[in-house]
Amino acid sequence: MSLAVKITLAASGFYLLTGMLIGVLKYRGIMTSAEHRAPVYVDIAHRAAFMYSFAALVMAKLLEYSPYSARVQLGATGLVLLFFMLTLFGYLSHGIKDDTDNIFTERNFTTTWYMYLLIAGEIGGLTVILWGFLSTQFFSL
Repeated sequence: MSLAVKITLAASGFYLLTGMLIGVLKYRGIMTSAEHRAPVYVDIAHRAAFMYSFAALVMAKLLEYSPYSARVQLGATGLVLLFFMLTLFGYLSHGIKDDTDNIFTERNFTTTWYMYLLIAGEIGGLTVILWGFLSTQFFSL
């Protein structure tokens, strides 16, 4: 098993555990809120952690068929996993502070440049991983 696959599988487990732990925070918010609702971004972080966990599993499986060097694999998966982690912690930060129900109401670095970087990083990294799979399994390049 390549290092990229190991890291991606470990990240998947980390995101899954993080989702479960955020679930405890979400439950606490539900039980202590007058409306019986957790802060919006706690709820978003809870769901995102589970989605990122399964996305990482898909990436790990695709990486198993990658024709690329260890460096390329690590770079591609590292980029995607880094943005998953940063975004998840951003959601969690807003959820714990309960400072907004929509971070996009204010235009700032996060809602502009970070989003451009996230789009390029996640799509770019996954494209490399997916192309590696497609090239070995369908195109025999």
